[in-house]
Amino acid sequence: MKEQQIATQSIHAGYRPENGQPRNIPIVQSTTFRYETSEKMGALFDLEASGYFYTRLQNPTNDQVAAKICAMEGGSAAMLTSSGQAANFYAIFNIASCGDHIVASSAIYGGTYNLFAVTMKRMGISFTFVDPDCSEETLRAAFQPNTKALFGETVANPALSVLDIERFARVAHENGVPLIVDNTFPTPVNCRPIEFGVDIVTHSTTKYMDGHANAVGGAIVDSGNFDWTKYPDKYPGLCTPDESYHGVTYTERFGLGGAFITKAVVQLMRDLGSIPAPMNSYLLNVGLETLPLRMAQHCHNGQAVAEYLAQHPKVAWVKYPGLKGDAHYELAQKYMPQGTCGVVSFGVKGGREAASRFMAGLKLASIATHVADAKTCVLHPASSTHRQLSDAELAAAGVAPDLVRFSVGIEDVRDIIADLEQALAAI
Repeated sequence: MKEQQIATQSIHAGYRPENGQPRNIPIVQSTTFRYETSEKMGALFDLEASGYFYTRLQNPTNDQVAAKICAMEGGSAAMLTSSGQAANFYAIFNIASCGDHIVASSAIYGGTYNLFAVTMKRMGISFTFVDPDCSEETLRAAFQPNTKALFGETVANPALSVLDIERFARVAHENGVPLIVDNTFPTPVNCRPIEFGVDIVTHSTTKYMDGHANAVGGAIVDSGNFDWTKYPDKYPGLCTPDESYHGVTYTERFGLGGAFITKAVVQLMRDLGSIPAPMNSYLLNVGLETLPLRMAQHCHNGQAVAEYLAQHPKVAWVKYPGLKGDAHYELAQKYMPQGTCGVVSFGVKGGREAASRFMAGLKLASIATHVADAKTCVLHPASSTHRQLSDAELAAAGVAPDLVRFSVGIEDVRDIIADLEQALAAI
């Protein structure tokens, strides 16, 4: 049977029950797994057999949901993490260590920027941030001999700039490094970055994938396309023996399709333990089953809200890649012709004070440190998610001081616009 369409994969991929087995993915709520002999368990510790022995590393529920996301992204292997932050940290730390360097887009989520620029910097990994719309020459100039990866977001949170994926992939591969892209906002329903040259995809599954603000989580998907063995000196962790696992070389034992994720699981998850609870993975799977339907409604509502705001006299500016005339409209049409997401960024005339009054006047939309679920919510990033950034860093991230991030839910769009209308009328 040919590869199924994504709407079918969102329901069936990753788990196929046998005769008499549960129709839904079972919740394996157990920390440990029993074996009849020490030899059988020892084979797992030596990576000579597949199976489960302790949920801090792997759990069947988690792996089945990861397999679904892997199929939806068109990857070769995947893993779940306890948060999107953990997913981005693991994706970088799996191939970079003290003394290494990463090039990253400056237009990324504020928490990710802080992770890179502060926390991982303390670990000895340096980052150079570049404008995602910079020229290829500027992008190439950011690379150093010790650069291990290029990182970006398909649709930046909350700047809503669209990454030119093929251009970033081309420059990354010219420099012998993988392109890692966070695909949280479009999800694989609207964008499959691997098809445009991305090597590793990350997600905050907390957002649209879960869709109901039920469970924090993350995911990493490996395309299996990057040839680590061409650069053994650059990626010794994948291409040379790991003494903590009896000298296994991941690229030799698991091939290009499995080496990256296997190493991330058996090294990083083993030592850092950012595993999602099986119950959270179960909830994530429930969300995944309706993801294509919800994304279509989010995009429909987002487009309508953006068009309404664009003509409102009290709105200073609107950023939404689906608007004709938007700086990233053409890139959005190229990479996400079905739509980008349901998030709209805009500024209210009168700046921060007016934005605060507007948000306080909303009745349907909630002020919440969250984005991308079924319910409409709103946030002022400069005073919340991005408050750790300086004005210069805010500008580099595409976050204006007056920016309001409006996450359009799947309610009737007439009610959402009515809520906007009455709140804007009050300022």
